Amino acid sequence: PFAKHRLAPPPAHPGAPGGDGGKGAGGGRKLPTCAEHDLENYSMYCVSCRSPVCYQCLEEGKHSKHEVKALGAMWKQHKAQLSQALNGVSDKAKEAKEFLVQLKNLLQQIQENGLDYEACLVAQCDALVDALTRQKAKLLTKVTKEREHKLKVVWDQINHCTLKLRQSTGLMEYCLEVIKENDPSGFLQISDALIKRVQVSQEQWVKGALEPKVCAEFDLTLDSEPLLQSIHQLDFIQMKFPVTVPPVPLLQLEKCCTRNNSVTLAWRMPPLSHNPVEGYILELDDGDGGQFREVYVGKETLCTIDGLHFNSTYNARVKAFNSSGVGPYSKTVILQTSDVAWFTFDPSSAHRDIVLSNDNQTATCNSYDDRVVLGTAAFSKGVHYWELHVDRYDNHPDPAFGIARINVVKDMMLGKDDKAWAMYVDNNRSWFMHCNSHTNRTEGGVSKGATVGVLLDLNKHNLTFYINGQQQGPPAFENIEGVFMPALSLNRNVQVSLLQFS
Repeated sequence: PFAKHRLAPPPAHPGAPGGDGGKGAGGGRKLPTCAEHDLENYSMYCVSCRSPVCYQCLEEGKHSKHEVKALGAMWKQHKAQLSQALNGVSDKAKEAKEFLVQLKNLLQQIQENGLDYEACLVAQCDALVDALTRQKAKLLTKVTKEREHKLKVVWDQINHCTLKLRQSTGLMEYCLEVIKENDPSGFLQISDALIKRVQVSQEQWVKGALEPKVCAEFDLTLDSEPLLQSIHQLDFIQMKFPVTVPPVPLLQLEKCCTRNNSVTLAWRMPPLSHNPVEGYILELDDGDGGQFREVYVGKETLCTIDGLHFNSTYNARVKAFNSSGVGPYSKTVILQTSDVAWFTFDPSSAHRDIVLSNDNQTATCNSYDDRVVLGTAAFSKGVHYWELHVDRYDNHPDPAFGIARINVVKDMMLGKDDKAWAMYVDNNRSWFMHCNSHTNRTEGGVSKGATVGVLLDLNKHNLTFYINGQQQGPPAFENIEGVFMPALSLNRNVQVSLLQFS
């Protein structure tokens, strides 16, 4: 309503810093004025140009037909976006610090292992270098003799050619003086003899006389190929030990940890292990003392396994393999998952329009379209219940609450694909939805302040929903199995916060 009004800064409060009750021209902070209209303050935000504008810009300037929004609302929105981006940067900075600690530990290990390898390598290579040095001296003697021979031949040619050149130059100078003689009779008396001498001098420069008798290249070829091949084949494994199965990996207990219902394990090969490693096999039991099963096969030495059972004790072990076979198991490490599930909304897997705050426990959206955000925990066993509080609810939107696979589609309502099971609800009633199929419409909707509960019972393989403590129909879905994550879809008219979980 004030888009075309002329706005002025309010007078400063007398008790505010710098305030004078509006009596002084300098009281309070001066608001920035429009770059095109010096007397006008910014009052709106042009979405098309991404810049603040004043009312004159909207009335008569280039922004008159552009989409505009309230300056304060866009200010809060951009601050929220910047805050979310900073949270991401903060997480990466934390990861970077942990990574730097890991790298510093790696530096120490590399330093220790390197010294051992260097001592062994230097001793072996010194023996090779000594033998090569002796042979080099013999070869250099041959090269010296060849060089001295070539130099002698070239110096002989230089001396011979210099003598002939001196004789020819003297004859040329004498003949030039004779040609200057103006007495025909005197010239003719000696011209025949001079002509013969010049002809004889020219004949002395026979073909090949002005070509070097030796070339600059040496007529020696060092047959180093067999030795080079042997050097290239030098290898710690081939030179010292036959290829056998790898030794026992060493679990790095200081890096093994649990978080919620996921475990992280790290290991390394012992120092001075000479057999090659092509990969590792990590095994985990079922958390209940059952048989081990393979959970990872690859070349990495750090692995995180998600979706385990809560309040369970897992045994883990690892072994290495190469072309010769599989090595022995490492010692077994025991890891205890959390007693009770706890999670927040996951910014890394959320749609880019999702805005998280309150330590990732509150979610809203920048878009009018439905967008999906997942929780940071994954469930595969047991009974789990969590509640969400509806902080804001405007214009009768349809938020959806439920569970999903990690690869659920993020840019449409939860439950429209086959990766999610959800209840979506308006202000009057609710529906269950999976694979875009709507079932079990139930009276009872949500409003601001409502509480939505989700009960995932993986022992009975069903999913039940509650609104303000009231169960919404029978169990929504049955016969569900696998690994699931808490999920939510909403648009900009809804704000939801995690309330409790167990």
